[in-house]
Amino acid sequence: MGNLFLFTVKNEVICLEIIIFAHYIYVMAKIKVVNTGHQQLPAYATEQSAGMDLRANLEAPVVLKPMERKLIPTGLHIALPAGYEAQVRPRSGLALKHGITVLNTPGTIDADYRGEIGVLLINLSSEEFVINDGERVAQMVIARYEQGEFEVVDELDETERGAGGYGHTGVK
Repeated sequence: MGNLFLFTVKNEVICLEIIIFAHYIYVMAKIKVVNTGHQQLPAYATEQSAGMDLRANLEAPVVLKPMERKLIPTGLHIALPAGYEAQVRPRSGLALKHGITVLNTPGTIDADYRGEIGVLLINLSSEEFVINDGERVAQMVIARYEQGEFEVVDELDETERGAGGYGHTGVK
């Protein structure tokens, strides 16, 4: 593994593991987790995976009817370091093969949230879909973020794009 470094940000100690792999430096944030479920913890499938799979923590199978949405429990509670968020994203195979996706993509888990992570799934297909206990239903990406502060001004600077949006550049 890598070297551990401790930093203090706004009176909070952050432990980071620095990993050097193939001439790239990866910073791995240490995330505290309480697993109140019976599933294994999320893990990266490969050394360069961006996301970790989240598993359904169910007592019984859940049926998602066409156009129905349900919150799927994971049994996981996390404490992210300040300056980090967790993003809950769809799994591409579920979306392609079954029309199952995460409704509020990406779903953001803030660093100060301590409740159970739930995955809000929707069935966009025309067929029922059964979610079984332990099934990988989404992926979670840990990301750094910056906070911004608004500055009220009378006008904005001009740009080539201006106010053009929502397809103004065409499709070709």
